[in-house]
Amino acid sequence: MRYPAGDERLFGISVPLGSIKVHGGWRVGEYPDLVPFAGLCKELGARLLQLLPLNDTGGQSSPYSALSAFALHPLYIRVRDLPEAAAAPGAVEELESFAAKATSGERFPYGACLDAKLAALRAVYKASADSIAADAGLASFESDRPWLRTYAVYRRLKSSYGEQAWRSWPDHGRPTRGEIDTLWDDPSARREQLFHAWMQYRAAEQFGAAAEAVAGMGLVLLGDIPILMNDDSADVWADRGFFDDSLRAGAPPDMYSAVGQNWGFPIYDWAAMAEDGYSFWRARVAEAARYYSAYRIDHVLGFFRIWALGDRDETGCLGRFVPGPELGADELTRSGFSEARLRWLSEPHIPGAELRVAVPATEAASVVDAALERIGDEDLFKFKRSIRGEADIGALPLGGATRDYLKDRWRDRALLAIGGGRFAPTWSYRGTRAWASLSDGERSVLEAMLGIASASAELDWEDRGRRLLSMLGSASDMLPCAEDLGAVPDCVPRVLSELGIPGLRVPRWMRRWDEPGQPFMPLSEYGELSACTPSVHDTSTLRGWWEREDGRDAFVEAYCPELSPASALLDPEREGAVLAALAKAPSKLFVVQLQDLLDLSDRYRSDDPSDDRVNVPGSVDEFNWTWRMGPGAEELERDRAWTALVRAGCGR
Repeated sequence: MRYPAGDERLFGISVPLGSIKVHGGWRVGEYPDLVPFAGLCKELGARLLQLLPLNDTGGQSSPYSALSAFALHPLYIRVRDLPEAAAAPGAVEELESFAAKATSGERFPYGACLDAKLAALRAVYKASADSIAADAGLASFESDRPWLRTYAVYRRLKSSYGEQAWRSWPDHGRPTRGEIDTLWDDPSARREQLFHAWMQYRAAEQFGAAAEAVAGMGLVLLGDIPILMNDDSADVWADRGFFDDSLRAGAPPDMYSAVGQNWGFPIYDWAAMAEDGYSFWRARVAEAARYYSAYRIDHVLGFFRIWALGDRDETGCLGRFVPGPELGADELTRSGFSEARLRWLSEPHIPGAELRVAVPATEAASVVDAALERIGDEDLFKFKRSIRGEADIGALPLGGATRDYLKDRWRDRALLAIGGGRFAPTWSYRGTRAWASLSDGERSVLEAMLGIASASAELDWEDRGRRLLSMLGSASDMLPCAEDLGAVPDCVPRVLSELGIPGLRVPRWMRRWDEPGQPFMPLSEYGELSACTPSVHDTSTLRGWWEREDGRDAFVEAYCPELSPASALLDPEREGAVLAALAKAPSKLFVVQLQDLLDLSDRYRSDDPSDDRVNVPGSVDEFNWTWRMGPGAEELERDRAWTALVRAGCGR
């Protein structure tokens, strides 16, 4: 869909589809629920509705761990609205009975909800399988979506192998395109594969109708395209040539994680994608454009450079930017670093005296035997070649404290050998034992070399970012918006501005970090080409941040001095004042999570703001991604006092 709002400044509301609650709805929000929720948005003066990704994620609740870059999640299908539902009334009754077990204020049980929905869908399909197989609409749908047969074959095989990841399958683990077509045409598998195709057909039908209705109400529907793909996905399984199998994506250490993050997703082989005309990405954007008129580019920094890790790494410590600064062994040698010196910089060394203190005497022999080898006659040890990463250390039959110590030592290196006689700096190279042992002259030389390499890498980042984002922009008429959080290179805002892509502004993080006192940046400096939002799905709510985290006092002085001195509690009146202040930002979009709007009323706000988080990064549990709004959309729309507060606080 074409973005209809031009340069207008819009107020928008962000909510996960599964979180939506409407009159007569199910235990999880469903595609048709978007329509009454959009009615609420319109009543509140919002012109934009933002959703999290809606891709099929199978048993994983995270919308960023998709099994397909294209397929929609069957969890959100409204079964009773299916044309085939009348032939299986028992299935509809079972779903209603399951929904009746919901408790007030619950976070929905993702796994149980998915099992119940799939069981009902399978019963409906079974009752009408013959007519579904003859449905000309389904045949046309399959013809119009080249990805569908790959997805259906993959889902059928995955189910037959007990939902194991494809790398564990006994066969069909590395199919050619011809083999996938043969599997699709296999008569013995036809009925099961059509089940998965039919679910996509009906999901697209329901979502498409809802999206058209939302657009007809004058609202922009803003979607979300995750940059990376789950390794266990139909796309990586079928199109391995587009992915670098040897590396995984993650994030370097920061204030929130001392060891960084390993997301476990393979990185892209952009050269291979370029040779194919970026067909994979063009198809992803085109599929999204069937429903949305704007979309969020998840982790836009990854289109410039990605933090890449080895396949045996567990954390993000020993990653490197790809592309990124690199030094060759030959140039290092010419600059005075001998082969032995390079080994010292790139391989961790453990003094025997330290080892004997850190490791219990009962484990000392086992540690040396399993992981270490002595260097000549010195009282100095290095890791064996069989140890290739933290995962290898974690698998050793040693005590937990000993394994943690060895992992910490494993990470202690200034340079990372990346093959081909090339080295990259580690994220914390200045804090390593090897760096501390260098002379001032050696440090100066190495810093100068890394500075030159980094400047060259940034030119590569800018070129690649401009090329890839231009490609995305040309693939549809949607408005792309960039999630540009993290350590942002200077080239990123420059390219985003050049291409007309709004970047993200989260006020709690909008500081001049390099200045004394790290003052907050004035709203006037956010720029029109931006999207301002008080909180996002990976953060605490505005109230949660205000009452539980740091920065409140300086925030008040910068953005809402009328609230000074800052109260320890953010009551509804103060929250309204904060939202009203932030709404004045010149940003093209001002998007507020529904939870922050509910906090404008004592009637709707939770006792504990932590309960309203969508996700806690770095954790995997039943809490994440399962938040559900308490009051229904229709109840909220009838609450004139609350709707007036939202309009007053967020109106533009």
